[in-house]
Amino acid sequence: MRNIALIDVNNFYVSCERAFNPKLKDKPVVVLSNNDGCAVARSNEVKALGVGMGAPWFKFKDLAKQHGIVAYSSNYALYADMSNRVMSILRHYSPDQEVYSIDESFLDLTSFQSRDLISYAHEMRQRILQWTHLPVCVGIGSTKTLAKLANHCAKKRPHMNGVCNLNALPVNEVNHMFAEIEVGEVWGIGRQLAPKLKALGIQTVFDLKQANPERLRQQFSVVMEKTIRELNGTVCIEMEEVSPPKKQIVSSRSFGHPVRDYNSLAESITLYISRAAEKLRKQHSYTSSVYVYIRTSPFKENEPFYSNGLTIAIPTPTDNTMQLVNVALWGLKQIYKPHYNYAKAGVMLRELVPVQGVQTDLFSQVQVSPKSTKLMQTMDGINKKMGKESIKLASEGFTRPWKMKQENKSPCYTTKWEELVNVK
Repeated sequence: MRNIALIDVNNFYVSCERAFNPKLKDKPVVVLSNNDGCAVARSNEVKALGVGMGAPWFKFKDLAKQHGIVAYSSNYALYADMSNRVMSILRHYSPDQEVYSIDESFLDLTSFQSRDLISYAHEMRQRILQWTHLPVCVGIGSTKTLAKLANHCAKKRPHMNGVCNLNALPVNEVNHMFAEIEVGEVWGIGRQLAPKLKALGIQTVFDLKQANPERLRQQFSVVMEKTIRELNGTVCIEMEEVSPPKKQIVSSRSFGHPVRDYNSLAESITLYISRAAEKLRKQHSYTSSVYVYIRTSPFKENEPFYSNGLTIAIPTPTDNTMQLVNVALWGLKQIYKPHYNYAKAGVMLRELVPVQGVQTDLFSQVQVSPKSTKLMQTMDGINKKMGKESIKLASEGFTRPWKMKQENKSPCYTTKWEELVNVK
């Protein structure tokens, strides 16, 4: 039997804030999305007040004042660094690791079957809590889908003390637990498929486990068949030690204030292309086309609405930031119209191809050169060593009055020298 563990940080963004501010413990805390728009992370105290995921901040401001909810802007640098620390700790517990998301990781513990895996999981929890002050739950099952459900049980059942090993429980006990969990909690089902399954009489996880996989494959997809088989212990979704390269890379943000002038839009597009190009090089890919778009706010009825985008094909695939910026800014000039209050802009790198064996254009004057590759490697190396945007294109701007709102952002406790915690 396989032993797949899913380790998940509880209320990750909120827990990161609490790790460096102990005064927040047991207080209702919420972390907001870009421009302090919606709730993207909630403490258990906030959840108990009925604030849902994605709830607009302006709608529960009064509730926040009434119950003393502390609201923070998203601090992505802090969360990314804390995530890296957790994943690094987990790497010591198994050589077979898949980092699934910023706060979740799968570990294959099959080769550790001679150990007491529940004690092993508690050891993980204790070390992560001691070294990062972040609480985690561990779920263990014979497949990734079962490991996800085990993690759900570990969170929702206090008597399990943060660890659930389905492989160590009798089958009838597991089925009883599954009969108490709604089908929407299954990995890959979610809110969209759950109503359709319930219409067929499949209300719980146990109902889905008992369903006919071939019949549901015909009604839904092969993914549904795999999910049912995984619920019954058949491995259909293997571990991926290295995440597959993305097929598209998107970089966009809503502006903190309305933008009217072309230069500010050009600064934002340059910044977004720079970030997307860095991700492109990180996964060792080139792009063959760039999509640029701008739009005004659709929610301001008293202002004219304008939205437009343009895809620009690149004859020779590239990962060079400067070449991509030139392409994107050319596209921006084609779609820009003055006298509009723009609320958002973004770019998308499409038609990604691997660096190895890239098809070049015999007649194009722009070819991938060793100098270009070396320059990009140097830029990425400096920024990795010295910090983000230590070296950048001047056209990205410096003051950036259009940047998104982060009025309640906590310090970058772990990534900026001037914002380190002072211990007295």
